[in-house]
Amino acid sequence: MAMKNFETIIKKSGSRTLIEIPFDPNEVWGVKQRHAVTGTINGRKVRGSLELDESNYFLSLGPIWRRDNGLDVGAKVEVVLSPEGPQAENISADIVGALESNPEASAFFHSLATFYRRNYVKWIESAKRPETRSKRIDEMIALLKAGQREK
Repeated sequence: MAMKNFETIIKKSGSRTLIEIPFDPNEVWGVKQRHAVTGTINGRKVRGSLELDESNYFLSLGPIWRRDNGLDVGAKVEVVLSPEGPQAENISADIVGALESNPEASAFFHSLATFYRRNYVKWIESAKRPETRSKRIDEMIALLKAGQREK
């Protein structure tokens, strides 16, 4: 997945301190209900979920993170972000194919937290026999369609 670099200024909006995202993550990283991201701000690690306010995406920065990293409103920062967790190009073709052929399961899978997506992939990848792997993929699709976060 494409890593995005940009410079911006930390802003205040109501009671929130945030970084506006100058691109549409749905266009860059694919359409998802929720975009979990990881990266750096001025070289300091950051993780979180992008939020949508009207038509603009932003990343909220909590007070403890800002204090610990010496950054506050008005600071000009360099931001590097990428999607967190398993992405389509890092997942085996058979899993991607199963998700693509089941839009409902795929949408739910991509809305899950990284932990749950990673666990589904690990469970399938741990199968030693091809028939076990195939059964697990089918079971994963059924579980996702039923709205279950984990096996």
